[in-house]
Amino acid sequence: MYETFAKLLKERNVTAYKVAKETGIAQSTLSDWKNGRSTPKLDKLQKIADYFSVSLEFLLKEQSN
Repeated sequence: MYETFAKLLKERNVTAYKVAKETGIAQSTLSDWKNGRSTPKLDKLQKIADYFSVSLEFLLKEQSN
């Protein structure tokens, strides 16, 4: 999932800090996802999907590749 998130950040020219601030998801949570220390919960994934106007399926699709 984080690869897709990182790709969206780059494409939309947005920082993880801004996403964290605007979605209410802690930066430490994003960092834990990036480093594989935790797996995103569905409610937080939905916030990110809504923020970027993409589907949950889009966020999760690259996990299975």
